[in-house]
Amino acid sequence: MAELMYGDDPEPSDRFPAGPLYVPVRPGPFGCAVRLFRTPLGDRTAVGFTSERRLTATLGAEQAWIRLAEPALRALTAPLGVSTVTVDPQFTAPAPAPVTAVPSAVPTSAPTPALRTS
Repeated sequence: MAELMYGDDPEPSDRFPAGPLYVPVRPGPFGCAVRLFRTPLGDRTAVGFTSERRLTATLGAEQAWIRLAEPALRALTAPLGVSTVTVDPQFTAPAPAPVTAVPSAVPTSAPTPALRTS
């Protein structure tokens, strides 16, 4: 069996730390708490961004954040059963392309049936 190079492997077996991340937080009873999100499949994940610009573009300028290294983020969320860290997620789909109106053979307004009164 041929050994895959890292560029060929869709999921490399070695995890590399992402470095210092901008991690969204929320106020908690003892200070800040890391915000957790859900993946499209419903699993819980911690989220980190590689720049403040990416965080604010995704979550808004009012989102509070702290700087954490990726191993520290994993250590904080592991006791909660969260083992996944998603870096630079996009929470919305790109805007759809504009749709042009296509004329149809069916009239847009059907005649209204006459009402009878007794």
